[in-house]
Amino acid sequence: MIDDVRDALRVSGTDLDTEISDLIDAAKADLALSGVQKSKIIDEDPLIKRAITVYCKAHFGYEDPNLSSRFAESYDSLKHHLTLSSEYGYAYD
Repeated sequence: MIDDVRDALRVSGTDLDTEISDLIDAAKADLALSGVQKSKIIDEDPLIKRAITVYCKAHFGYEDPNLSSRFAESYDSLKHHLTLSSEYGYAYD
């Protein structure tokens, strides 16, 4: 996962891997806190992978605040869809 996120962030080298790993962990924790089943938060799932990548892009520290805001909005939208999904969210009777 870290290689894919590093590529998405356009980071070469491994100097920022600790920060990137922390962002990946934070994204996974945020998805779980928001109502995505922990068993569904796996690196191989394309929607989860996309959500984590967009979260990292939103929080990585771009100089342009508009760019970060757009990524944050995209992440929030994807997270919202995941939590409302019967496949990823929790079913309540």
